[in-house]
Amino acid sequence: MNMPFYIPPEQFMKDRADFARKGIARGRALAALRWQGGLALVAENPSTTLHKTSEIYDRIAFAGVGKYNEFDQLRVAGVRAADLKGYQFSRRDVDARSLANQYAQILSHLFGESPKPLEVEILVAEVGDDGEGDQLFHIFYDGTVLDERDACVLGGDAEAALARLRESGAVGATLREALRGAVSALGGPERRIPASDVEASVLERNGRRRCFRRLTDGEVAELLA
Repeated sequence: MNMPFYIPPEQFMKDRADFARKGIARGRALAALRWQGGLALVAENPSTTLHKTSEIYDRIAFAGVGKYNEFDQLRVAGVRAADLKGYQFSRRDVDARSLANQYAQILSHLFGESPKPLEVEILVAEVGDDGEGDQLFHIFYDGTVLDERDACVLGGDAEAALARLRESGAVGATLREALRGAVSALGGPERRIPASDVEASVLERNGRRRCFRRLTDGEVAELLA
């Protein structure tokens, strides 16, 4: 009788984490930051039909990097969960924190139990009535959640891109400056991202129920010009 192979648990988890990180690194990065009128989500995305940023609920947005089909399934699950909670209770009861916790539980379970972990990093963002109420939850492939204050970068060389973003002075600035700073940070010192490859969305403090708005190609080109 052949003895089964034994893999130490720490090695097993390390291999799965390395697999997920490599898959995520093959994609293009995404930045989220606070600007004067709310929150901005900026991604390098040459596709005009497959979006990395989307609306989840009235004041909540979703963004993902990595394998599109995997993070889009999470987006759909989040929309359904938010709609159900808003219907059962009230629209104000739907918040980014509880949604982020649900995502963390799903990703943590899949990381340890599924045949392979999801190759994704996701962001749940909520715009508040003022800057103090803004929330950014960065959720990793293994279910780890980071509560970011004013800016974060997902995928790619995230630490270096986040450092460039903070140094640019784009955080808390106008939408034009925020978009320019985010695009420059994602591209780095040796690469310029064309406006046609930029996907940008905002959560605006507009006094209306729905706050999410996707910027058109013309708006992006004008702001980056």
